[in-house]
Amino acid sequence: MDETHELRAWLTALRTPGLGPGGLRERLDATDGDIDAVLRNLHRHRTALGEEARAWLDAPDEARLAADIAWLAEPDHHLLRCTDVDFPPQLENIPQPPAALFVAGNPGLALLPQVAIVGARSASAAGMAHASAFARALAQAGFAITSGMADGIDGAAHTAALDAGGSTLAVIGTGADRVYPRKHHALARRIAAQGALISEYPLGTGARADHFPRRNRIIAGLSLGTLVVEAGLRSGSLITARLAGEQGREVFALPGSIHNPLARGCHRLIRDGARLVETAAEIIETLTPAARMLGGELAARLGSAGVAASEGDTTSAASDDPAYRDLCGALGHDPATLDELVQRTGQTASALSSMLLMLELQGRVETLPGNRYQQLPG
Repeated sequence: MDETHELRAWLTALRTPGLGPGGLRERLDATDGDIDAVLRNLHRHRTALGEEARAWLDAPDEARLAADIAWLAEPDHHLLRCTDVDFPPQLENIPQPPAALFVAGNPGLALLPQVAIVGARSASAAGMAHASAFARALAQAGFAITSGMADGIDGAAHTAALDAGGSTLAVIGTGADRVYPRKHHALARRIAAQGALISEYPLGTGARADHFPRRNRIIAGLSLGTLVVEAGLRSGSLITARLAGEQGREVFALPGSIHNPLARGCHRLIRDGARLVETAAEIIETLTPAARMLGGELAARLGSAGVAASEGDTTSAASDDPAYRDLCGALGHDPATLDELVQRTGQTASALSSMLLMLELQGRVETLPGNRYQQLPG
């Protein structure tokens, strides 16, 4: 299928009113990921759709679709589809897995072992300092820091990870071309340049109260564990923690003063079975086995999908595969961005992201700040 045709089909389906990410994913699963078949079925069973959906499918807004395609054509803008080999496998078994993710930044970061750090928007100075310290230590240990780019704890965690030269992902409740809250425009630019902004919502989608609890399932789903730093009893962070627990992920909580209302949510989590932690080292020790397992699963997944050889040793496969030799030659001795590698190799950004991850797992490439890649000697 022509790539432009397929992309337009995906964007048409993602924008169908009333369908929603969960509804689209169910239809994709029923058609083995054939997006054209999904659209044909929607037309065939149009009487079951709402009036808005029928009107959209009969006459999609071509200007809107053209704007979507133009945005995706810009550097470091991507649409990760659930049918892509480098779609995050961590999201496959969560409730209502997303059908696709819009990404501004480096999509390969979604495959890294991640720790979610969440908490109160109106956090205390001590809470902000704790979030920064934990994010810095975890980033330096090799974990990507994932949060929701909200005010307070989220923003502190993202900033500390970036300042430490680590990776951070912001899962947002708006379109990937929007920033909420407005005060985080500068932070959003830093994350897009050095990490990844991720959204399941179509471009142009504004902030809505019901979007943020839904995006929390993706924050929890991407992460091996969720750390709650400060949270009141009605905090949205408790939703993220609950979802993480339901998804079989680790939940960590920081204890606080019995006189601090922002510690009560954390204390409830601890009473309900969350791990009480006082240092980042405790989280690292708990999650390191799961991170190694994720790395092995990703290597096997990417290899079996043809990114490396379908059988046998993936290290030698990467050495023998002409595509890998071309990539290593294109990397040269100086750091290069993903877009530069696309131009040098003629490979798609999706394929290169998968290959670069494989090389990183093998210790042959490292990711540098600014979404650049450096070939390591050896």
